[in-house]
Amino acid sequence: MMTTWPAPAKLNLFLYITGRRADGYHNLQTLFQFLDYGDTLTITPDSSGEINLSTPVDGVPDEQNLIVRAARLLMQHAATAGTLPPQAGATIAIDKQLPMGGGLGGGSSNAATVLVALNHLWQTGFDFDQLAAMGLTLGADVPVFVKGHAAFAEGIGEQLLPVNPPEKWYLVAHPGVSVPTPLVFNHPELKRDTPTRDFSTIMQAGFSNDCEAVVRKRFREVEELVSWLLEYAPSRLTGTGACVFAEFDTESEARQVLELAPKWLRGFVAKGVNLSPLHRNLSGH
Repeated sequence: MMTTWPAPAKLNLFLYITGRRADGYHNLQTLFQFLDYGDTLTITPDSSGEINLSTPVDGVPDEQNLIVRAARLLMQHAATAGTLPPQAGATIAIDKQLPMGGGLGGGSSNAATVLVALNHLWQTGFDFDQLAAMGLTLGADVPVFVKGHAAFAEGIGEQLLPVNPPEKWYLVAHPGVSVPTPLVFNHPELKRDTPTRDFSTIMQAGFSNDCEAVVRKRFREVEELVSWLLEYAPSRLTGTGACVFAEFDTESEARQVLELAPKWLRGFVAKGVNLSPLHRNLSGH
C-alpha cells in the first residue's frame, strides 16, 4: 500500500537570540509558520523488518539520513512499548524540492513526516507529544513539524506555544549557497543579547532575524538577494539561511516580483499556513 505524505517547508517569521547557554546552545524566540510547499515522501509499509531508502542522497550515508534515523527511532520506541507489528518495515522515497542548508527546515520536516506517517501506518499508538519528544533527539526543529501548528518557540526552539499569525503569501528565494548553521551560531559577531519579550509585544513590533547581519556580511550572495528583494517588499532571512523571503498580501503580487527576478535567483511562491499540510493529509488517510 503506497502512500504519499507532504514534508512542508517552514519560515522563521522572526528570530531573536536572547542568550547563550552553558552547553553552547542559544536561547531564542522565534515564530514558525509552515508553507504549502515542500518535499513529498512516498512510504510503502512492508514486512521486511527493515527501512529501505530508495532515493539515497549523494554523500549522505543512510545511517546519517534523518529519514532513516527517524524511522529506526520509531521502530526502537515501538518495540520497547510492545506496539511494533511483527516484521514491520517500509520502503521510503523522497521527491526533494527544498534546498539543503536553506533554513526552510527540510531535513527536520522529513524526519517529522516519517515519525507521524509510520506511527499512523504501523499503528504504533504514540501521541504527538511522544513523537515530538522522539523528534527532539534528531533536531530542535523536528517537534514543531510533528505537532503541525504554527508556533511561538522559546528555549532552543523546543518550547512551543500554538499561535495563529496572518497567513501571507511569500516569495522564497535561494541565493545558490549553503550556510552551515554552526558557522552562524559560533560567529563572534552574532547578536546574542536581544531582550526576552512576550509574544504580543513582539507581534506589535517590526520583525527581524538576529542571524541576518552575520550571514549578509559573510555571504555576498545573500547580501545581494536581500538587497534586491527589499526594493519590493519586507524581506528577511529565514533561520540561519541561506533562503530569504519577501512578504506579500496576494499571490499575484508575489508572482509579479518573481517574474522580475534576476537570472541567478532561484525561487518559488507559496502561502503561509498555520495548520501543516502534513496534518491536513493525516486526516485524509
